Amino acid sequence: MITRVIDRNFANMRLDRFLRKAFPDESLSVFFAVIRKKKVRVNGVVGKANQMLQEGDTVCIYENFKSVSEDERTLASSLQTRDEREASSEFGVRNSDYKEGFAKAKSTWGKTDERRKTRDERNASWGAKELDLIIQTEDYVIVNKPSGLASQPGSGTRPGESLVEYLWEWGRREGLDFKPTIAHRLDQETSGMIIAALHGDTLRDFTRMIREHEVDKFYYALVKGNLKKDKGTINETLTRTDAAKGSKMKVGETGKDAQQAITHYRVKQHYEGYDLVKIKLETGRMHQIRAHFASIGHPLLGDTRYGDFALNREVKKTLGLNRLFLHSCRLEFTWHGDKIVLDCPLPKELQSVVDQLKPIRHEHR
Repeated sequence: MITRVIDRNFANMRLDRFLRKAFPDESLSVFFAVIRKKKVRVNGVVGKANQMLQEGDTVCIYENFKSVSEDERTLASSLQTRDEREASSEFGVRNSDYKEGFAKAKSTWGKTDERRKTRDERNASWGAKELDLIIQTEDYVIVNKPSGLASQPGSGTRPGESLVEYLWEWGRREGLDFKPTIAHRLDQETSGMIIAALHGDTLRDFTRMIREHEVDKFYYALVKGNLKKDKGTINETLTRTDAAKGSKMKVGETGKDAQQAITHYRVKQHYEGYDLVKIKLETGRMHQIRAHFASIGHPLLGDTRYGDFALNREVKKTLGLNRLFLHSCRLEFTWHGDKIVLDCPLPKELQSVVDQLKPIRHEHR
């Protein structure tokens, strides 16, 4: 028998979804079978697939899943004689393999089977100590991501060398009972602020807030040429196209795959040959800023996908710009009734580029 006590990370979740998340190595047919055969009980009562779990509920599974070790099953059985509240506060929701975004017992943080790791995973250097935390609260942290660091693991990214994995290691060191999970993403080349949730309910709240446009995200970008208007809006659809060289967004397409995309901008400062613009996203599509500004003839400097490649080579040589000039500089949202406004200045490599430019008009605030 396997026992789990629901903590805040799994509260308000359907029983069948909880099983899938807590035991990701088991097949769906296993979950359907144990529920159908009435082998799952919640607080001693036969569980139903669609019932909502509450914090403090005890889920007992009268089946031995292959992904759960014998030691863990023995431990779970011994815990049943204790007070349920004590079990809840001490152990929370436990997961033998500890998959992305879900809680595990603090006592088992980081104790993965070395035999299951690849050589790259064993040798990867964690960057948790290098994380630049803008703010840390009980519910979330906001991280200043450097350019060149991938937000999430994926193809082309070495094991252990993404922001998410750095956050996981940081969470282990902090003794958290939840794997910190980012609520949105930045392109690998983009720097600046990313929100990471420290609890499951916090993650669900931020995901909803972002989906409903309750988190305002602002960026600085340096674009080619001088814009005719000091402020404006780019309202053009974006359609994703996939190719061997990487995915891109086409602007102004129609059809079922076209997504509405709205970008507001204001010129911060005009320079000879360039504009520094502050951008507010109304929607958050992949490559939205880069594709939108390229479509109006003002691509971002350092953009190797949508940019002016000859200009990129020139500014690399003359201004020392070795990356995309795009930085997430401000976040605004309301959290538990409080208005949160956070600013993150340009990193030194981008500020150095700006300092070499010659202003041609007054600065816009």
